[in-house]
Amino acid sequence: MMQKYDPQTEEDLREWMQEVTGRVISDNFMEGLKDGVILCELINKLMPGSVPKANRSSLNWHKLENITNFIRAISEYGLKPHDIFEANDLFEDVNHTQVQCTLITLAGVAKTKGSYTKYDVGVKYAAKHQRKFTSEKLNQGKSIICQQMGSNKYASQKGMTSYGTQRHLYDPKMGMEKPMERSRIHLQMGTNKCASMAGMPALGTARQVTEKNVSVRPADTTTVSLQMGTDKTASQSGLTPMGGPRLVYDRKYCPPRGGCEARV
Repeated sequence: MMQKYDPQTEEDLREWMQEVTGRVISDNFMEGLKDGVILCELINKLMPGSVPKANRSSLNWHKLENITNFIRAISEYGLKPHDIFEANDLFEDVNHTQVQCTLITLAGVAKTKGSYTKYDVGVKYAAKHQRKFTSEKLNQGKSIICQQMGSNKYASQKGMTSYGTQRHLYDPKMGMEKPMERSRIHLQMGTNKCASMAGMPALGTARQVTEKNVSVRPADTTTVSLQMGTDKTASQSGLTPMGGPRLVYDRKYCPPRGGCEARV
């Protein structure tokens, strides 16, 4: 919130408040407003008699009373609750940005009420422009179909063909060329003249993968390739059941003598 504090706006507020009150504010702007005396004088200039007395005591509770009276007076002057700062925002340096926003809003409300100064601070609010119509004028408006109800004066569906029927994409009266002939079905519409599923066997049945009319060498199905699996090389033949003992030597090369046989 402190990063949103604008020093240039502070200088504009200083000049505006000094012009309205006739008082000089110290270099430290917020310290000069902390006792609430200048604030009470400001609202008394804008709305006379709003604060009967401004306490000039150095006691803290007198200063807080001045700030509270100022907040009550500007609320009566026309400021909304969300535009008004709290007393601690100024007295305890909690939120100087909100104090600055409140003073800017106060300057805008004062400008709206006709209090103009040399220094242009705040935005003038738009005044309510209330209109009164006679009963005859109101009855005349009932005979007019507004655009929210629809209209039959502009584009419509007049001349549209029924759903799904053919329609001309050109105007014969304009002398435009007729559209291309429609006797041929182009590929974007789909065709039954090229590749199709004709002759496809039922799902799961065997089918010929070679062309009978072309001399293609058929594949050799007598030899089982390694990709299909084989029983000619290493296999699980002779394996003992799971967990049973097995020999860890070959009888051909290690005859069973001298305790050579071992079981695991």
